[in-house]
Amino acid sequence: MRYFNVAGACRKDKHYMIDSAERLHGVRQLIDMEQYVVIHAPRQTGKTTYLKELVRQLNEEGKYYAYYCTLETVQTTLDEKEGIPAIIHNMIAQMEDVDLPHKEAFAGNADYSNYTTVLYLTLKRYCQLLDKPFVIFFDEADTLGEDTLVSFLRQLRTGYNNRDTADFVHSLALVGMRNIKDYRWKVRPDSESRHAASPFNIVTEVLTIGNFSIEQINELYRQHTDETGQVFEKEAVEYVFEQTQGQPWLVNAIAREVIMKLLESDYTKPVTKALAEQAVHNIIIRCDMHIDQLLEKLKETRVRNVVESLLLGNAVDTSSEDFEYTSNLGIVSKNNGSIGFSNPIYNEVITRKLNHNLQDVLTEDRQYEMSKYFAGGRIDMERLMSDFQQFWRENSGIWKEKFDYKEAAPHLIMMAFLQRVVNGGGDINREYAINSDRIDLCMKFKDVLYPIELKIRRDSKTLPKGLLQLSDYMDSLGCKEGWLVVFDPRKSTSWSRKIFQKKYPLANGNKITLIGA
Repeated sequence: MRYFNVAGACRKDKHYMIDSAERLHGVRQLIDMEQYVVIHAPRQTGKTTYLKELVRQLNEEGKYYAYYCTLETVQTTLDEKEGIPAIIHNMIAQMEDVDLPHKEAFAGNADYSNYTTVLYLTLKRYCQLLDKPFVIFFDEADTLGEDTLVSFLRQLRTGYNNRDTADFVHSLALVGMRNIKDYRWKVRPDSESRHAASPFNIVTEVLTIGNFSIEQINELYRQHTDETGQVFEKEAVEYVFEQTQGQPWLVNAIAREVIMKLLESDYTKPVTKALAEQAVHNIIIRCDMHIDQLLEKLKETRVRNVVESLLLGNAVDTSSEDFEYTSNLGIVSKNNGSIGFSNPIYNEVITRKLNHNLQDVLTEDRQYEMSKYFAGGRIDMERLMSDFQQFWRENSGIWKEKFDYKEAAPHLIMMAFLQRVVNGGGDINREYAINSDRIDLCMKFKDVLYPIELKIRRDSKTLPKGLLQLSDYMDSLGCKEGWLVVFDPRKSTSWSRKIFQKKYPLANGNKITLIGA
């Protein structure tokens, strides 16, 4: 019986899967046109599955000799003197497992001391032995380091430019998480040399593999239903799409969590929305390898520049290389003009990661016992906000210095404080209103919504602007009451003036409570 795969490439005989060709069109035509291309997509979106299936199909059709080679094992080799020979040895080792003619002669007389041309000459001489064009897919190409990457690309360019007079690789794909622009940044981060003549100009197309559509999620889950009879209810599938936005690993992981862990492979029980919600919660809390690898990227300066702006509601330049890089990693996205984290699950795990140390401290601190905030089926917001103000006054100076994302520290500290209420049986939704200098939060407890807006005081316009923005947010939620938290960073202002609560009745009968911090 097949199953939902969350580790490594998918195989049709073992795993439920969507044909990757449905998500990436035009590659066959580019191969026929002898093009060199880049294929990029975030980790665990189906790149390797697609490449191996395409190589299999090309070899079966018989027009080309196709070869898949991952460069992952060479990524730690920075110096080209060692890196280029390592690439060739890596290719030799992987050829042992594939059916290619004359593979025993590949690099048979290679002069590794001449590392600046040995890859070019090896590929050229091998192509001369073949009776059909040679096509290569280099996976994890973006993991090559510095000098090795430059020499690797220069030697490919030499062969590309001389194809009119000598046999060389017919078509080639560089595959990884990053666009070719990010290869350049990695090698030459200074802007002047980045735009100079380089070995990167042989690439004619840059392609990417998209996420699943809701129709493809339905198709994937239907394969399981057809084999087992177990039904995915419509609301469950819609919830999975909403939470994942079609990210393939997450789509598979939720199904696997429900079927194997929550239902213990009892196929007589349907997959419901409630089960999918529990699966999402488990995945977030557990931080599986896929998510853990994603979170490691938050340490990079280029990612921090984008994520911190997102957390603060600041303007994000979507044309910048930092945004493109962070988007290529799958952390953020731009859909229909809206910029944000790529899906609600990433939104949650990223926020939890950035403030997890404080969450741990607050969870252990008995001073903030959760039961005191709940009364009559509602959250006592006045008491909750008063306790936060006291905590902020006593601890903000210490905790702000402990955050890597210092500009966003007030927002992260507030969210960590509120997270304890969520853990007590509530829910919280975060909306990052880009270019508005705010974050909209909506706490939910027993079907009652509590809209909260976070802002940092910039000038005298902050308060009236915040009141208007929160009023609009309340209208969108259908709420009569909201809370506007304004952090005052001015060192010249005393705590006695910063800490206050003030109620603002609105013309429509609604009410906003201003929380000074």
